[in-house]
This record gives sequence, structure tokens and C-alpha cells, in this order.
Amino acid sequence: MKQYAYNDVDALQELVSDEFGDWSEELEISQELVNQFAEMTGDFNWIHLDQERAEKESPFGTTIAHGFLTLVMMPKMRGTATYEITGFNSIANYGSDKLRFTGAVPVGSRVRLRSRVKEISATPKGTKVVQEQHIHVSGQDDRPALVYELIFIYL
Repeated sequence: MKQYAYNDVDALQELVSDEFGDWSEELEISQELVNQFAEMTGDFNWIHLDQERAEKESPFGTTIAHGFLTLVMMPKMRGTATYEITGFNSIANYGSDKLRFTGAVPVGSRVRLRSRVKEISATPKGTKVVQEQHIHVSGQDDRPALVYELIFIYL
């Protein structure tokens, strides 16, 4: 596995790509998980919780995951690393530039993640990395259900 020093911004440019990496392992979105998320966040919209009503009234024919539930599951869907960043003391979540919920995630479906490094730059605080991540419902590889640009800084 190739290693890069966190502060070698020139060398890290090798990681920037228009191509996405390999798929992560799949993760099942269960009704129990959706119910737990609703309890935690207070979002009790019927489209997430009422299976009977969703079968009759929802355009999806079933309950669907909260968009933010799909987002927060990203850390559980890690792909296989092809490189290692070394020498940093910590990583800070700096925010995001883009978040789009572009498709429904039906309860009972499996989701998976792929990502790419979009940008790397030096900042006064450390090395900033912008990573574009897509979550897809398995079997629907042509269109992501979620598009997210995560920004973090190696310190």
C-alpha cells in the first residue's frame, strides 16, 4: 500500500481523480434501523414509519430511509483503502460543499458507497481534502441515492 505524508500536497495530487474507487461492502437498511433513527431525531414522518400507509400512498410502495440516516451510515460503509496517509496528529471534519438526496432508499434494500478524492490543497491549518462520496441502492448503479462532498483537514 502506497504511503503519503499528510503535508506533501504535491505527492497527494496523485490521489485526485475523476474515477471513483471500489464499492464498499453492502449495508442493509432495516425498518428497525429507520425506527431507531426516527426516535433519535424526532422525525416521525409516516413515509419512514407507517408500512401499511406507505404501501398504499407512497410513490415508492414501501417505507423509505430518512435521507440523513443514509448520510450518517457512511462510516459503516468503508471501502478497501489503496493508500495510507501518514504523519498527521488528527483529522478534523471541516464540513461539506454539497449534499443531495437524489433517490429514495427503500427499507429492506442494501446500500453501498464509493468515493473519489476531488481536491487536495494546503491551508494554514493543514492539508484540506475534498472527497466526493456516492451512496447507491445495490442494483441501481446508474444513479446514486445520495451525493456528498466531505471536507476534512489533516492536522
